[in-house]
Amino acid sequence: MLQRVRTVPDDYRSFQNLPVTRYAVGPADEMIAVHVSGRLGVDRIPLVCVPGYQRNMSDFADFANHFHRAYGADWPVLLIDLKGRGRSSDRNDKSRYITTVDARDVIQILAALAVDGGIFLGQGYGGQVVMALAAERPNLVAGAVLIDAGPVSDPRGLVRLRNNLKDLDGSRSEAGFRTMSRRMLSPDYPAANEGLLDVLAARTHYLDKRGRVRALFDPHLVKMLEAFEHDDILVPQWPLYDALATAPLMLMRTQLTEHVRRETFEEMLRRRRYSEGYVLEGQGSPALLNTVEDVEPIAEFVRKLLKQRKAA
Repeated sequence: MLQRVRTVPDDYRSFQNLPVTRYAVGPADEMIAVHVSGRLGVDRIPLVCVPGYQRNMSDFADFANHFHRAYGADWPVLLIDLKGRGRSSDRNDKSRYITTVDARDVIQILAALAVDGGIFLGQGYGGQVVMALAAERPNLVAGAVLIDAGPVSDPRGLVRLRNNLKDLDGSRSEAGFRTMSRRMLSPDYPAANEGLLDVLAARTHYLDKRGRVRALFDPHLVKMLEAFEHDDILVPQWPLYDALATAPLMLMRTQLTEHVRRETFEEMLRRRRYSEGYVLEGQGSPALLNTVEDVEPIAEFVRKLLKQRKAA
């Protein structure tokens, strides 16, 4: 049986202000979508944003706008859809949906853009990709911001994510999708109004012309979560975290996240005593990054880092 090809509407509203260029990476028919804002150039180290597990670059749309206002409109910011997400191709070989392969894809994207390093911002799974990239090519990582990302994920968050995605897949009407998605998202964003919850839902799913809910990611990603149970004990991968030992580091955790336990976050801070740590109050994963207050610390981290590099 042939697998249905995943498509994304050309005029889909979540991507309206995020035009992309697609680059061939790996097998010839597999493409990665990249949005570049600002101006790339020599000695202009870009901020490279890598989204979470089943998510895409639309999670960083508000962030990019606030960052440019705080730091400068022309500083380069790269938003990347990992394979199987957003407007990038699904993988033909499903066994290659792993952080190490995704990290090598990001390395190839940087090479295609003639970029020899970056400051990386990774949310959730995207942060784990950043750690894998640092293990593979530490010279490419000028600095890193990890949000709800660490050397071990909380299995409770993985189980909840799997169950929610499966439930959404069963929705067959706009009203049903709206009601269900709001119910699922409201515990993570208790202060958000219904309009914002609908925007968040539209970043991962859309309604096709027949009124059926379609995912903006490869459905196989849901299947890969089936093995997890609430009481699983996952082995921490501290060597991956330690790959960032020589890079300036900012650690952020949303107050309501179920993806990284508080004790894991505190241990990460303990192991990197000179890293910066922040808790984003009143929200879960992914971080909204839609206010000046949440984005300014990241802009200041980048500002300090680049000033130090210039002075060195």
